[in-house]
Amino acid sequence: MPELPEVETTRKGIQPNIEGQKIVKLIVRNPNLRWPVDLSLTKTLPGLPILNVGRRGKYLLLETPQGTILIHLGMSGNLRVLPIGTLPQKHDHIDMEFENGFLLRLNDPRRFGAFLWQAHENAQALAHPLLAKLGPEPLSDDFNGEYLYKASRNRKVAIKSLVMNSQIVVGAGNIYANESLFLSQIHPQTPASSLTRKQCDTLAANIKNVLADAIEQGGTTLKDFLSPDGKPGYFEQKLNVYGRDHQACPVCGTLIERIILNQRASYFCPECQYVKKPRRKQS
Repeated sequence: MPELPEVETTRKGIQPNIEGQKIVKLIVRNPNLRWPVDLSLTKTLPGLPILNVGRRGKYLLLETPQGTILIHLGMSGNLRVLPIGTLPQKHDHIDMEFENGFLLRLNDPRRFGAFLWQAHENAQALAHPLLAKLGPEPLSDDFNGEYLYKASRNRKVAIKSLVMNSQIVVGAGNIYANESLFLSQIHPQTPASSLTRKQCDTLAANIKNVLADAIEQGGTTLKDFLSPDGKPGYFEQKLNVYGRDHQACPVCGTLIERIILNQRASYFCPECQYVKKPRRKQS
């Protein structure tokens, strides 16, 4: 599924072509996404300019003078900028046409994505129930080793599950959690509360670095957002452990292992990411 770097790449890809542009038409071919699309938006949105293309976690925020459009790509969604009149294909559910002759098209085969509206008279976009309880952005100054150390105290949950909790930090999805833990030499099942401050400093820094590197790699695909073919913005990455079970660890050569943790695949090197077992109490 699209993770934070893919969503940020999407934001950068669509921004130059829609920011500052006025919406002239909204076409909803299938409103049955994760939450039903409000069909009254076909009358509300035309005439409104896009003031800013932002992002919070995995949500794209298209700000207008009267409210904010929230878009989530779900499990399989993607956005493309195309000339108005480009024929829709299967799973092209929503088109937003602009006065510059381009349209923004949402394609979502599995329909787990979202196209929502937060009117300003109700609340600002960040107060939306889907955004209000999100943790800090991982690339912001608010997320650091000190924050992670404090957030992990008294938490017996596995550290991988903690950093994938969007109320702790947004956007450290499965791929990036696996990679960050490998670089930090921390086993994914390590109890969060057992991490030292130094380990939290290292892990927070690696989460930032892994995400920043992925966003930089995604920059090579920005041109694809103007292409009518293919799925833009989701790019091949150089991964150390994710998806590489039974392959050699790039550091020590030990075979990478795979386990299921909270219904998500976790990959690790049993040598580099050794988890200490608690000592048994003497009877």
